[in-house]
Amino acid sequence: MKNIKAIIFDAYGTLFDVNSAAEKCKDKIGDKWEPFANFWRITQLEYTWLRSLMGRHKDFWKITEDSLDKSMKSFQIHSSMRDELLNLYKVLSPFKEVHETLKTLKEKKFKLAILSNGTPSLLNKLVKSNNLENFFDDIFSIEEVGIYKPSSKVYDIPIKKYKIEKNEVAFLSANTWDVSGGGNYGYQSVWVNRNNNIFDNLDFKPKFEIKDLSGLLSKF
Repeated sequence: MKNIKAIIFDAYGTLFDVNSAAEKCKDKIGDKWEPFANFWRITQLEYTWLRSLMGRHKDFWKITEDSLDKSMKSFQIHSSMRDELLNLYKVLSPFKEVHETLKTLKEKKFKLAILSNGTPSLLNKLVKSNNLENFFDDIFSIEEVGIYKPSSKVYDIPIKKYKIEKNEVAFLSANTWDVSGGGNYGYQSVWVNRNNNIFDNLDFKPKFEIKDLSGLLSKF
């Protein structure tokens, strides 16, 4: 990758394991914890897209609550677990390679940032609880523009702040729709394909695909 002036990361699923909240409760939830976690995540994403299309914005934390309520009913999980799951979602675990990868990139003097659907307070808590706050120059939230990814208004945020060209951004996401959103916008998007998935057909194919964030280090 050439002429990169900023490396920008999606947060959920890319830096932080969205299934880790349910996994920490797997003794209580039982064998259905993983399909439940996946259903919660899919519902959460669907609500962001639908609310963007309807023009009925709610912040990401309220959407996380709404999608959890539906998921718990769907999987017949007792309502007494709601607060525990929500509290664990506020301190999701990072993937194992995140800390060392960010440390190495910071040492290489790259400008590093997060661009996420999350609220500023939620993102700040996630970063601080995992001792990652010293690595990021900025934490950008969609709340600045009041619409969710993959709206181009979201991808505009760091471009306006840094006053750089779109193709001077390396954008990393584990979500194929987000990779396509950033790529169609003009970023040099990188797909973090953690689970050997198939890429979506959304008018963009990334030049770079890595299995985890450590694979980024060989690109510079």
